[in-house]
Amino acid sequence: MKKAKRAIGIMSFVLLAMLGASQQAVSQDTQKPGVAPSYPKMAPVDQYLMANREAEIALARSAAPESLSRDATILVLGREGYEKAVEGKNGFVCVVGRSWGGPFDWPEFWNPKVRAADCLNPQAARSIVPIFYLRAKMAMAGRSKAEMLSALHAAYKNKQLPDLESGAMDYMLSKSSYLTDEGDHNMPHLMFDTLVKDGKDWGSGAEGSPVMSSPYWFFYPDQQPQMKGLPPILVFLVGVANWSDGTPAGMHSH
Repeated sequence: MKKAKRAIGIMSFVLLAMLGASQQAVSQDTQKPGVAPSYPKMAPVDQYLMANREAEIALARSAAPESLSRDATILVLGREGYEKAVEGKNGFVCVVGRSWGGPFDWPEFWNPKVRAADCLNPQAARSIVPIFYLRAKMAMAGRSKAEMLSALHAAYKNKQLPDLESGAMDYMLSKSSYLTDEGDHNMPHLMFDTLVKDGKDWGSGAEGSPVMSSPYWFFYPDQQPQMKGLPPILVFLVGVANWSDGTPAGMHSH
């Protein structure tokens, strides 16, 4: 149970990993019924920003080994959403994710402390980063979960967001990330964005397996109807032994 709870906190990124609209969730703007959100509303916009642009660039790069991140495109969060700070040349995109990039029913959806360094490979950069852009634009404009969900549904319906590409994955190996209030806040891991329907096909959750999985848009089964019209992305998480600089996991700044 402890491992699963920690995985839920971490899996919220993609992510972003990381990103709906039945009437129930739209009207309540909450996650699982009966579960009080840790952060019931959005914090002031300034709390999601990093004051030092160079520090944000460095944190984004630290998501992956230097051999990959040195030639990656780097995004930083501005007052109107993500903007390109560095033009890369290897197809990877590194970015510091915020809490509102996670599943809509995550209790920490509005947690302003989250700083999730993420470096996406070319396939994820083409098919997942556009979701990052849309959600950041909505969040920084002070939009609600309901409005984000509606915008995502409209974007997919109108073919303004791309289909998920096969092979999409991202590195989250920064020792300086803050992923969740749970546990020790961080762990190095790789994430794989798939259209797999059953996590058991990858051995997710099996005894002794290093693989965990979670739906991309909503954690809880009773929220899944809201996924209608959104791609049914299942994200797999695999923990690794070292941070991006090669030091052993457990040696980080939080």
